[in-house]
Amino acid sequence: MEEVIEGGPWLLNGQPIILQKWEPGMVLRKLQHTQMPVWIKLRHLPVELWTNEGLSTVASGIGKPLYLDAITRACTRLDFARVCVMLDIGSKLPKHIVIMIPREDGSEAACKVDVEYEWLPP
Repeated sequence: MEEVIEGGPWLLNGQPIILQKWEPGMVLRKLQHTQMPVWIKLRHLPVELWTNEGLSTVASGIGKPLYLDAITRACTRLDFARVCVMLDIGSKLPKHIVIMIPREDGSEAACKVDVEYEWLPP
């Protein structure tokens, strides 16, 4: 079941289907479409950011990080990280994020991380 929930959001005829784990007391309601979970790919990540904290920090520049896919968690694919984030639908969606990486001498280096959205609302 976790694989199905974490694998989403799923599309049916181009429309998203959002699944949530049922919990006692949960109230069924129509979702407001102001926020939506979307998978993003983060490319050109420096090695220092390949941690849960680092990936969460980068993904926070797009939306609220929800979870990493299994391959990203296992670090078995290093050309990009895949993160599910909760997006504010009305917000501007950047194509890249600039992260400042601390250097050993105390200075910082700017690092540009490219962002690819797997699906966006119409």
